[in-house]
Amino acid sequence: MTVALMWEARAVAGRGEELLAWVRAQDLAVRPLRRETFRAPQDRVLVITWWDAPYDADLPELPEPDGELVVRAVHRWRFEPVAEG
Repeated sequence: MTVALMWEARAVAGRGEELLAWVRAQDLAVRPLRRETFRAPQDRVLVITWWDAPYDADLPELPEPDGELVVRAVHRWRFEPVAEG
């Protein structure tokens, strides 16, 4: 089974590039099948990692950035694929 972990944070205004650099520097204890990083307006950064694991598996996740870099706690979600149709 594949499970996707989503990690999203919003940087303090004007610090989006710093948050993006911080995210890119974070290594996970185990390498996922795939890892993609995105950015959006309002200094938001999103990371999605894909894992070959059960939905409720204990998987490594990105940590919380320094509180002075973000305006709120990180949002985290877990998703499983759904068959087309």
